[in-house]
This record gives sequence, C-alpha cells and structure tokens, in this order.
Amino acid sequence: MGKGLWERPWVRHVAVALGYGVAFTAFRALSPPQWQITAGLRFAVLLLVPYRYWLALIIGESGWYIGMGYVCASTWGVAWGIACAIAPIVYVAPVVYWLRKHWPPVLSNATHINMGRLLSCALLVAVIVMLRDFGVLLTAKNLPSGYDLSYSKWVPRYFVGSFLGILTVAPLALLGYQKLVVKSWSELQSKIENSRLLFESACLGFPVLALLLWIGYSAAPDTPIRQMAQVAMFLPVVWLAFRHGWQGVAVGGAAASCTVMLLMSNAVWDLTTLQAESILSFAISTMLIMGARIGSLDQHVEKDRTDVLMALALAQRSIYLGEMQLRMTSTALEQIREDVQAGFAMMMGRLRHLQPAIDDRGYQRHALVAQDQLHRLADGLYPIALRERGLPSALQEGGLPLMLKEVGLTYSCDLRGSVSRLSNTLRMTIYRIIWEVVADACTKKNVSDIRIHLRIAERQERVGVLIVARFRAYPAQLAFIDWEELLPRLVRGTSGLGLRAVRDRAAVFQGRTRTRSISGGHQISILLLDPALPGVAISPAG
Repeated sequence: MGKGLWERPWVRHVAVALGYGVAFTAFRALSPPQWQITAGLRFAVLLLVPYRYWLALIIGESGWYIGMGYVCASTWGVAWGIACAIAPIVYVAPVVYWLRKHWPPVLSNATHINMGRLLSCALLVAVIVMLRDFGVLLTAKNLPSGYDLSYSKWVPRYFVGSFLGILTVAPLALLGYQKLVVKSWSELQSKIENSRLLFESACLGFPVLALLLWIGYSAAPDTPIRQMAQVAMFLPVVWLAFRHGWQGVAVGGAAASCTVMLLMSNAVWDLTTLQAESILSFAISTMLIMGARIGSLDQHVEKDRTDVLMALALAQRSIYLGEMQLRMTSTALEQIREDVQAGFAMMMGRLRHLQPAIDDRGYQRHALVAQDQLHRLADGLYPIALRERGLPSALQEGGLPLMLKEVGLTYSCDLRGSVSRLSNTLRMTIYRIIWEVVADACTKKNVSDIRIHLRIAERQERVGVLIVARFRAYPAQLAFIDWEELLPRLVRGTSGLGLRAVRDRAAVFQGRTRTRSISGGHQISILLLDPALPGVAISPAG
C-alpha cells in the first residue's frame, strides 16, 4: 500500500517539498546573520536533486519566507514583505540550472567533482544571495535613526556569511552523497567502520578543534587569545587536506566553521568574527582546490599501481600457461617412453621367436638408455615429483637432489611454512629458481656443498617466500665430482640465462635478489610475494 502510494509522482513532490521545508527551517534556526548555512543547503540540493523536483524545492523554501514576510510586513513595510516573500532559491535556481547544463561542477552523480568549477559556482551563488539580501534590506521602512546602509559595510557581511555557509554545507553534502549512497544498511555500517577519514577526524581533527574552542572560551571576548584561537581553526583543515584531499577539507571545514561560530561574540556583526570568517573561507577554498589536486594525484598513483599489478598478474598468468604447456609436453614424453618400452619388448619377443640364440643385451642397453633420456627430458620440462608428490618432495627427493648426489655433491633442503598457501605458479617458480641458482653455481665448478633454506610466512595478508641458497666449496670433495656428467643434465632444465633469469622471475612476483659472500663460498637470497590481485592472478588452487 505504502509502496504503491510512493509510486505516484505528486506524493513524491509533496514529500520533497515538506522534507526540504523542514530541513530549511531547522537550518534557518541554527543560522545567525553572519553564517548563512541555509545558502549551503540550498546550493547542495540544487546540485544533487533532479530537475523534476525543483518546483517542490522552491515551494518548500518559499513557505518560510512567505510566512516571514507576512508576519513582519507591518513592522518593515509592505514592500519589504513582498521582497522577502520571494525566496532566494528563485534567483539561484536559474543560475545553477545553467551551470549544470553548460559548466557542470558535479560529474557522474557526484563521483567526480571539478573543484575549481564548484568554488566558482559557490562564489556566483554567494554574490546572488548577497544582492538579494541587500536588496530586501533597502526596501525596509521604519529603520532606526542613524542606521548605516553603506555598501562597504553590508556587502562584505552578506557575502562572507553566504560564502562560508556554502563552504560549510555543500562539500560535506557532496561527500555524504558520494560515500554513503549504498544498497543496504550493512554496507553503510561497513563503510563507516572502515572509514579512515572518519577515524582520523574523530581521533585527531575534532580534539584539536575542541582544544582551540576551550582556549577561546577561556579568554575574554575581543582579546588576542580568542582571535588567535578563531584564526587557528584552519590548521586541522590543512592537515586533513594533506591526508584525505578535498574530502578531508569537507569534514574539517564544516567542523572548523561551527567552532568559529561558537566563539562568536554577542554582537550581531562582530569585526573580529568577520575577519576570522574571511580567513577561514580563504583557507577552506584554497584547501579544497589543493585537496582536489592531491586526490587527483593519488588517483593517478593508484591507477599506475593497479596497472603495474595487472601487468604482473598477466605475467604470472603467462608463466602459469607456459608451465601447463610444459607439463603437457612432459606427460606426452612419458607416454612416448612407455610406448618405446612396449614396442621394444614386442620387437624382442618376435626376434627371439625367429632366432632363439640371439644375444639381445646390447639392444636392451640401448633401449634403457633411450628410455632414461626420455625420462630425464620429461622430468626437466616439468618435474614428475612436483606433479605427483608436491614441492617439498620435489626439492628433497626429486630429480635435482638425486642428480647432485649421484655425482658427489652434498645437497640438503630445509623447508618451513605452509606450502598449501602458495599458488601452483609460485610453487613452480620456486622450483625453477632453485634449479637456476644451483645450475649457475655448478657451471663455475667451485661448489661441493649446497644448502637450500625455504621459509614461507604471512604478513599483512600477503604470503611471502624467502629462498636462501648457500654454496660452499671443499677442495677434498671437489676432486671427486663428475662435472662432465652433471653439467649437461643440469643445463637441460634451465633457461641458460643464469642469475638474470632468477632476477626476472623474482620481479614478476614483486621480489628481489641479493648475493653476498660467506665463509667458504657465497649465498643467494630471493624474496617472492604471492599475487597481489588474486581475482586476476592465479588462485591458490592454480
């Protein structure tokens, strides 16, 4: 029933008129002559509300001014009552309409804001409101004797009050529209709880303003201490601008404006307060422009960072696809090896049937050599132990450890941490890197003891891997190493680029490589990080 009633256009227009009228009345009650926050409310709703509801906005605001003109016409004259009955939104709406059509300060539903245009529009609207208020003042009758209506006195008062009121409300309203328009209350609660701007404003910005407010209240009116406290209100605005751009200025500027008004003296037009308002208006304006620039630079930096992460993710994806192709080739070679074995057995069976006395040991030896070469080639393309038993088994009992121990080298691998947290791409990269550094060290023929230390840890929701390879040479052991047998087998499983390939592989995973000398040899340390964009890069399951 209620939803069906809300679907009717006239119901929505009446609701907008009543809602804006109530909000305007509340703002008007809180708005002293020096600080017209109603101008900020008017400017904000004209920027954000669709054009079809503007008539409702005009009616909602005109109700208060018509009542004001009717009640006070007997005191200030009929001309004043008629001029007062015409609400400022009537003069402001056509200007804002033209600005939204031809020079829009708000783009894409407040997700993008041109701060220079916004401040220019605010200045123009403040001038229009100032001219309207001063025009209404000129029509007043029965003014006290000696009442000064000079332009030099009233124009700055009306302009500064309107402009500061716009700077107080409009940026904060745009920020609220930008950040708090969500689909559900749970999402709204999550945004509020995770807002760094809200946390820093509540913990640092607002306490500083409260301290300045206490200092100002403790001093007597019109004293230098109170004036300094009023002027110092812009300091939290500057700090929030550097931290959060124009959004920080919106929050800090609104709070600073409120504290300045709380320190206002009892005089209706206090010169000290007018000076503080002028300084605060200038500070908020400049900080909004600078904050928008800072936000734009932050967006460019974040975009560049995202582009880099996307490039790394694509590189990781390419590594993954390449490894899968090598895995398929390795599997095909294993099948060929089995076919060769089956074909040789069938051929020798038929040959024995024709010539029972034939000596087939030479044929068997050649067949075994061919099968062994196919097996090593398949293992070099994609380790069988890694495919069947995982990374720990491949590093401790796979083809590389057996190959090194067969020729007389000492090899050990110490692995600590949860390997299951790593993606398949990172596991394969770890194996390739270890093979590369071992092959690079062995090509120099000055290593006899190899110690691999692998550490896996999680920090700041990122999984990191540290590989430390220590190579030492013992002369008594070097003499018994069969380099001629080892090196051809090692090289078949590498890229041939040595440490350059290690650095490139580490860079793809946002890592780095360091080499240093140790007693009796050297050490290579490689740091790798898991993909930063799990939705784009490879998942832990591959």
